[in-house]
Amino acid sequence: MATLVLLAACTSADPTAEPDPSPSSDPATSSPSATPTEEPAPEEPAEPEETLPPVNHRVSLPALMRKDLGPTRIVRQGLLGTADAYTRHAVTYRSGDVTVSGVLIVPTGKGPFPGIVLNHGYIEPSIYVTGQGLAREQDWLAREGFVVLHTDYRGHASSDPAAPLDRESRLGYAEDAINAVRALRKEPYVDADQMAMLGRSMGGGVTLDALVARPGLVDAAVVYASVSSRFLDNLNHFTVPNRPEAAQAMFDRFGTPQESPQFYRDLSPRTFFDRITEPVLMHHGTDDESCPFRWAPTTHRLLRKAGVDAQLEVYQGEMHSFVPRWQDSIERTVRSRRSQLDA
Repeated sequence: MATLVLLAACTSADPTAEPDPSPSSDPATSSPSATPTEEPAPEEPAEPEETLPPVNHRVSLPALMRKDLGPTRIVRQGLLGTADAYTRHAVTYRSGDVTVSGVLIVPTGKGPFPGIVLNHGYIEPSIYVTGQGLAREQDWLAREGFVVLHTDYRGHASSDPAAPLDRESRLGYAEDAINAVRALRKEPYVDADQMAMLGRSMGGGVTLDALVARPGLVDAAVVYASVSSRFLDNLNHFTVPNRPEAAQAMFDRFGTPQESPQFYRDLSPRTFFDRITEPVLMHHGTDDESCPFRWAPTTHRLLRKAGVDAQLEVYQGEMHSFVPRWQDSIERTVRSRRSQLDA
């Protein structure tokens, strides 16, 4: 199997470089609250209806595939801090009818830099704070020359509230991840032709949802210790024991899995893996106590069966938190793309 190479900064971050003083090209000197006055034309044409799977329910991945996502741009809300190699900004962007908060990390230098959107795992929304959940990845990727946008998702931090179903279906979160990529690639210091997405745990499922909903959105994707690509696995493993009232509300509204099997299949990204066009790198530990390891080989097998360039890296003895082998995993994630660019 061909080795997956994610992305590498074709323009490396140079902490000694002098920033371009032009506000239009220097992220550090642009107005934190400036709102773009003109929305560029949509980057992606509408997908032909005949290529899309049928919509059996308006709450489904096929419905998200057809959704008009609307305009979106990053708006800076304030400087969070400066490190030796990057700056951190509190930001917001539009995702359909809601405003989503997040953290933008911009390497020092002129760019343009490749961009990456981070999708965090499950953290109880009532205690979640902006940018939480992927601190190691934020720092490492920014130092490697990526512009990083960590999205909070709707219902988290300073974002607008989420509908109850968004939390259980993750469709709203997937829409927020898609719009994060769309917003990030409009920034003048970002190379719009070098975009990636990384998701951890629940964020891995969000990432897979985004890939099947918008093929070609990014150039590569990475999922860490991901939830299952089958919606019912996650519902039974997480929601039923921890939020039984939410599971019951779903059964009352949409029917049980026995009564409405198609509804639940249409919430599973594996149903639509044949739509994914990007290489997918998976990291999973054999001793994962939160997202069972058995989910990863199944997802990997189904991705490969659907024709996706998927690679599964297995870490013996590693648990969900990915502490002992995290350095190995992130170094595998950030690889030179020279061989692809020279091909």
